[in-house]
Parts: sequence; C-alpha cells; structure tokens
Amino acid sequence: MLVFIIRRLMQSALVLFAVSVVVFVGIYAIGNPADILLPDDATEQERDHAIANLGLDKPLPVQYGIFLGNAVQGDLGSSFVFNIPSIDLILSRMPATLELAFCALVVALVLGIPLGLLAGLRPGSLLDRTIVTGSILGFSLPNFWQGLMLIMIFSVTLGWVPSSGRGETGSIFGLETSLATWDGIHHLLLPAINLSLFKLSLLIRLTRAGVRETMPLDFITFARAKGLSETRIVGVHVLKTILVPIITVLGMELGSVIAFATVTETIFAWPGMGKLIIDSINHLDRPVVVAYLMVVTLMFILINLVVDVLYSILDPRVRLQGIA
Repeated sequence: MLVFIIRRLMQSALVLFAVSVVVFVGIYAIGNPADILLPDDATEQERDHAIANLGLDKPLPVQYGIFLGNAVQGDLGSSFVFNIPSIDLILSRMPATLELAFCALVVALVLGIPLGLLAGLRPGSLLDRTIVTGSILGFSLPNFWQGLMLIMIFSVTLGWVPSSGRGETGSIFGLETSLATWDGIHHLLLPAINLSLFKLSLLIRLTRAGVRETMPLDFITFARAKGLSETRIVGVHVLKTILVPIITVLGMELGSVIAFATVTETIFAWPGMGKLIIDSINHLDRPVVVAYLMVVTLMFILINLVVDVLYSILDPRVRLQGIA
C-alpha cells in the first residue's frame, strides 16, 4: 500500500507541474491587465510604472520562474484588484463553495441511489421508465436554464425561498456555515438542488445499471437459495458489489462539482470561488485566476488520490496492478 501511495504522489506532482506551465502560459499570454486597471486618461509613464509594479515587464519565462519559486513556498501572487494574496482571497471563498458542493452531493446521493435501486429492481415497469425519463432530462437540460426555472417557479411565482445570496450563517463545530440557520438553509436550497441535478441523474443511471448487472449473477441466486430476504440481498450483497464504481464516480464528480459550480454560483449570486473566478476573468486579475486553477487542480488530485486508495482497499487487484 505504501508503494502504491508513493507512486500516486509522484504522478500527482508531475501532473501539478504540467498544469502550472499550461495554465500560467495560457493566462499570462492573454491581454494586458493595465488596460483595465488604469483609467483611460493615464499617461504612458503611469502605464509603464503600473506594468513594472505588477511584474509584467519581464519575459514570460522569467515571470513563470518567479511564480514557480513563490508557489513552492505557498505564495501564488497577489490580486491585481484587491491587492491581497490571491490564495487568501480564494480560501476565504472556498468554504461557501465546499458547502454548496457537499450539499449538492448529499442531495444526489440521498435521492440517486434509492431511485436507481427502484428502477433497477423493476426493469421495464412504469416506475423504471419514469425514473429513467427523469434522469434523461437531468442530463439534457442546461444547468443555467434549470437555475433560472427554479428561481422563476420557487422564488418569483411561489415565493417559497430566496433567489440569491448565502443568507445568515452560523457556527457548527467552529465552522461558519449556512446550515446553522434556517435563513441560511433557505438560501442554500435552490443552488444545491440546481447543482445536484446532473449528478443525481448520473447516480440513478449508474446504480440502475449496476443493479441490473448484479441481480442475475450466481451469488445472488445462491443467497436466495439460502433463504436470505430480498432486503438483505439488495442492502448488503448488491450494494456492496456496485459500491466500487459508485465510489470512483463520486470521487471524480466531487471535484467536478467544486470546479464547475461557477454557473450555479453566478446565477444565484452565491459568494463562492466560482463567482470570484468570473469576476477575476472580467478584470484580468491573472494571479487570482492562476491561483484558482492551481487550487482546483490540487483538489482534483487529492480527491482522486483518496478515491484510488479507497478503490484499492475495496478491490486489491487495483493496488497490485499499480505496483506491477
């Protein structure tokens, strides 16, 4: 197991380095932040002074070398707009994004696996066709359109929940969260549901396919012959069999939920990292954009590493293949 983890860590370091090169070159080769940060009547001397202060007067390889040296020490540069370390700015917005992503994933899990089980246990029935049709809609409808429809129906028409903001927050075990107050929960409902719809559809289809593949297998027939109840067969044997692919997909989807919460956060004015990155792109705040992409990449890598370890525990063949 130790060799397996060390090998994954080395691969992760190479991926992180490659991403840093691509992201830095791609971001810093586009546009000039001075054009946005300076007023139209700024003199050429003021413009040159601002570019020098931002470190944009150096060749791109030199800028990357400075960035890489600082990044190793945990410094990803300072925001051009806010004039504070970009990593601090991102970390200040991260709890709101993680809270939204966690709640969306919980909604997908709580609804997706039971609905997938019901559909898989009754293939071809009206219930199965209804659930599958609903999952197809979840895959097909654009995320931004779903968000707008949720706002129109539940906020504008019915007036049940607010349409924007994070609401009042409280403290749970020392962590500031919207889940600590009813106002915060009301503000969280719509964005969490909107962000969870695609993952919910994915879990339904994945669980249904796993159940349909598992039920005809010999060990299920043997379990029935032993007199085990259907509840035990499904709750223990079937779920244990389909758990490995579900864990793998969930780990990958957790990273994508965090990274691609941008649309949901923008529609619902949720004060997370996604809204921050949109604002930073609009202002060509390069350090924040680069730092955001690096942080998200690191989160992807760590999540995939945890998934690989869990996968190897559930299926030792994966660990043996990684060592070979």
